Amino acid sequence: MKKELGVKPYLYPMPTYMIGTYNEDDSVDVMMMAWGGICAEDMVALNLEEDHKTVANLKARKAFTLAVPGTDTIRESDYLGLVSGNKFPDKFDLTGLHAEKSSRVDAPVITEYPLTLECEVVEMQEQPYGLRVLGKIVNVLAEETVLDEKGKVDAAKLNAFAFDQMRNGYYALGEKIGQAWNIGAPLLKK
Repeated sequence: MKKELGVKPYLYPMPTYMIGTYNEDDSVDVMMMAWGGICAEDMVALNLEEDHKTVANLKARKAFTLAVPGTDTIRESDYLGLVSGNKFPDKFDLTGLHAEKSSRVDAPVITEYPLTLECEVVEMQEQPYGLRVLGKIVNVLAEETVLDEKGKVDAAKLNAFAFDQMRNGYYALGEKIGQAWNIGAPLLKK
């Protein structure tokens, strides 16, 4: 029997993405976010609270990177979600992670993250639930170690992790359990 839980944001998995921007002094700002994702073939949507330092940077620079962190950087990534850039402007430096300037957009690429989307801000929509940022993907960078023999990203090699909103946990992702648009094909014959 199902139990009613009320209105809660209980979907799983929630992505863990890292938004990279530059501060006004060109220092690196990175924050972890889970409220967003792909919304079109070349677009991402981020739902953010207006008071984030990252939001000020997005408004000023009109660019960002969106990276998928691996389990090997879970400690640093979680820290970047815990600590506000408004209170700790050097929070990125304290992680020991490294950044280089994107060649496509005015934002940093964190070298330890295996997959990074380079994005331009297309639109910022103030909504009753927060700020929605729409970004156009202008390029994708991937470490060769996460690519398959055909040069495509292999989800199992990313060692990505998801956020569990229900119990505040992180869970590793990656085991392939079926082929999309194929495993259900036998039901078409019924």
